[in-house]
Amino acid sequence: MKTRIPTALLAGVTATAFLAACGGGTKAVDSGGGSKTLTLASVDQGSVEDVVKAFEKANPGVKVRYTTSGADQYQQQIRTQLASGTAPDVMSVWPGNGNPAATHVLAKPGYLRDLSDQPWAAKMPPAIKTVAQYEGKTYTAIFGQNGIGAVYNQQAMDKAGLTPPDTWSKLLDFCKAAKAKGTPAFALGNQDNWVTQLVQYALVATTVYGPDRDFDKKMQAGQATFAKSPWTTALDKYLTMEKSGCFQDNPLGTNYEASQQLAASGKTLGIVQGNWVIALLKGKNPKGTFTFKALPATDAPSATLIPAAAGAGYGINAKTKNEALALKFVNFVMSPEGMNLFAKKQGSLPALPDTGYAVDPSLTELSTFRQGQSHGAVHGPAVAQRQGPADHAQRPPGDLQRPGHPRQGPQGDGRRLPGRQLTAAPSAAPAARPFRMTETCESHWRSGGSACPMSRMER
Repeated sequence: MKTRIPTALLAGVTATAFLAACGGGTKAVDSGGGSKTLTLASVDQGSVEDVVKAFEKANPGVKVRYTTSGADQYQQQIRTQLASGTAPDVMSVWPGNGNPAATHVLAKPGYLRDLSDQPWAAKMPPAIKTVAQYEGKTYTAIFGQNGIGAVYNQQAMDKAGLTPPDTWSKLLDFCKAAKAKGTPAFALGNQDNWVTQLVQYALVATTVYGPDRDFDKKMQAGQATFAKSPWTTALDKYLTMEKSGCFQDNPLGTNYEASQQLAASGKTLGIVQGNWVIALLKGKNPKGTFTFKALPATDAPSATLIPAAAGAGYGINAKTKNEALALKFVNFVMSPEGMNLFAKKQGSLPALPDTGYAVDPSLTELSTFRQGQSHGAVHGPAVAQRQGPADHAQRPPGDLQRPGHPRQGPQGDGRRLPGRQLTAAPSAAPAARPFRMTETCESHWRSGGSACPMSRMER
């Protein structure tokens, strides 16, 4: 365990870094003593530090003791701490029900305080609110949205004389050309279990949910199976990428941290990851330029989709003896200041609209959907479809075409969830394409193979 010791005692709680720095051991930090002390277990290693400093500055006399640790370690520990009464006042909680620290899993036995009465709860976009709730009550303060795709090191790309591919055939040619030049296309840190899911999700957004938006609901109803679905196509494509030299040698012997180093240093041309990795790459190579792009899965650029979802948020221990201070911290996280601090450090998008956040240019492709927000579009996590026409055959049927009306499906069983779908009204912005949004649920990227929201928006 890695421990950073300032001038006071360390906290005895743990946390993890979700969508920011999910590897490594535990880091414990105590920002000081005092009578007004909050305990925090956060998955946001590398970003929560700035948020804690800003919170303490805004609340003189208040001190926060916090720890950070890897996701796998956190998920193993938090339930034990809650059951034994040793959990912190505030803790990281994932959306949905896909891992031991997810909203449904912790709210059902009564471990989390109901946050429905907080001012930001009513402002959460429907697509995010559904996975922050359990039985109609909001338990998780979700502050960010993230997507999965290819993140390219621009300097390495320039040196290799290559450009990001926009079709499946070009992707394979890109990998072969990169390998021939001695610099593999993508770093892959499959030694960390949660990383093994990411390439598949980057592919299935297009191969599975492009043709069949209702695949998850069909799975839930027993009308479809993985074995007889385009998931097999996506898995075959994953293997084809490996055979085409898309990844460095020995991905199973490479952890998440090492994969970041490969991409940041230009030893690979990029990395297939969530957009959160951009901030980490910049930390390792401050002079580098990194850009997020869709990972193509077909030879039709207009059909390419980017999977995206609500990120981990924060919940309050239902048995905390420090409720007022815990609420103050969570509300600070959900304020424009707190949310924008997290978004800037993590390279994510704020979960709530109108925070005044200036999106990093590297996330232009992922953030395009926000162009429609000021023109009546539905806010929420999305998957952008690039270069597609405004109105084609993939429009959802029936009531799904009404802007702002999510269709609620029955809750999943922890292994899979039905799709929750909604559409956004066309944007009236000049020079902006109209948008439609559809949310589906399949597996949580970091949960070890369980369920999480995935959504898609089309342009």
